[in-house]
Amino acid sequence: MSGIELDKDLASVQEVRNLVKAAKEAQKIYGTFTQEKIDSVCRAVAEACALEAARLGQMASEETGFGNGEDKRLKNILGSTMTYEYIKDMKTVGFLCEDRESGIMEIGVPMGVVAAIIPSTNPTSTVMYKALISLKAGNGIVFSPHPSAKKCILETVRIVQKAAYAAGAPEGLIGAITEPSIEASGALMKHKDIAIIVATGGEGMVRAAYSSGNPALGVGPGNGPSYIEKSADIRMAVKRIFDSKTFDNGTICASEQSIVTEKGILDRVLSELKAQGGYCMNHEESVKVSKFLLRANGSMNPAIVGKTAETIAGMAGITVPKGTRVLISEIQTEVSRQNPYSREKLCPVLGLFVENDWESACERCITILENEGVGHTMTLHTTDPAIVREFALKKPVNRLLVNTPGALGGVGVTTSLPPAMTLGCGAVGKSATSNNVGPMDLINIRRVAYGVKELEQVRAEASGGNAVKSTMHVNRTYLDDGSCIASMKDKPEAVREAYKKAAKDLERKEELREDYNKKRASAAAQKEKVGDGMIDISPEEISEIAKAVLARLG
Repeated sequence: MSGIELDKDLASVQEVRNLVKAAKEAQKIYGTFTQEKIDSVCRAVAEACALEAARLGQMASEETGFGNGEDKRLKNILGSTMTYEYIKDMKTVGFLCEDRESGIMEIGVPMGVVAAIIPSTNPTSTVMYKALISLKAGNGIVFSPHPSAKKCILETVRIVQKAAYAAGAPEGLIGAITEPSIEASGALMKHKDIAIIVATGGEGMVRAAYSSGNPALGVGPGNGPSYIEKSADIRMAVKRIFDSKTFDNGTICASEQSIVTEKGILDRVLSELKAQGGYCMNHEESVKVSKFLLRANGSMNPAIVGKTAETIAGMAGITVPKGTRVLISEIQTEVSRQNPYSREKLCPVLGLFVENDWESACERCITILENEGVGHTMTLHTTDPAIVREFALKKPVNRLLVNTPGALGGVGVTTSLPPAMTLGCGAVGKSATSNNVGPMDLINIRRVAYGVKELEQVRAEASGGNAVKSTMHVNRTYLDDGSCIASMKDKPEAVREAYKKAAKDLERKEELREDYNKKRASAAAQKEKVGDGMIDISPEEISEIAKAVLARLG
């Protein structure tokens, strides 16, 4: 009798259990590695991934049908070399810092095993990036590949494993589901031994991560408007928007989804859009394309993702000039879930909105973001710092990118933001972080705190005492410990002056204590001389002793 063959879904769930168990056991060993040893593993992984960047990029483009091999190669450099260069000097395990003034020590502690959900839009680069930030934090990692990008994801994981294990990482530390399914992803996210989930994918997947019962860092959809303000260099603004929207055919979620501009410069903006390869659609063409952008259920049509403008135009049944780079809608007035030009489109298609002035443009951008993509990213093209500050204060985004391509600026290629393929949307976007997620998001920080005051001091301070004095007094014991590395020279001038004053106050206070102790010793000697009789103390002496006692207590 032949053996019973498990159902594929059941087999994938069992595989998840085996992978998590192996990663947990391996992480127990890896979690004891020194910072130097962890760094050598990360360096080996980054170098191996960079060597394969071109091959894996081409493989991803061919398997998914999204974007192009060259841009995916650049994404792979972002996920490997650029990520490594940014994180290589971070201290993530062991003693992170010791502050001798405050009496605080911080220790980096790995979380355990990371569940990494990998999308089809940026498959190989996301594997590299999530592997590096997890390994740098001392964690193990198990990948859940998107089924339509399974081959390129598993090949990237194989390269990561080979390099990490050759550099000394324990076997089993890095795993991947080989038969991906919804059931397997769910089992991975809900597994009791998963420390944290890093989810990059569609809204449904991100919601599943947050409802799994395990801690999660998820990313919502992007829908960034790009505002061209009247002071902007219009030629450069259009160039940057098109650089972003055509990079890998718009598959990065930080890319621009609509242009918002002002009536006073509209003709110049339209002229530049056309000059740089944009095709401004008329009403009939805009309607045809809009019907193709969304499915009947209101979600993005996967057929448009990562395709060229010419391909999308052909699929929608409109004719555009050869060499068209981006499709631009007719001027829009409606922002709603039913209007695709006011929603996320992971392809070279842009909505166009025109307002009277920057104030109304500001409100229009907020409305677009609240429709979809709140908390994510938007771009602003201006030479007016006051406009930047106004937008920074009011826009519900966690990345406001100025005079730079959205797709490349948001992930840290053309800005100084941390290189990342997971861009947190903050609480406003229903995300647990607003960061470009990195290693420090994947560690726990254990804090050691020395006592700096006694209950009596707290009570005295609450009654109007000097908090700085008491802190300085108790910190003497900690300062004498000599185990902390922070020093007064690193403090701002105002803080140094405050501590100098407190030190002088402390010296005066100790002088009073010494005086009090002398008087107490004198009184004791006098008592010894007269036995149990009364001591003759003058009113002046009583006053001085009382002051000394009060000084001692305060």
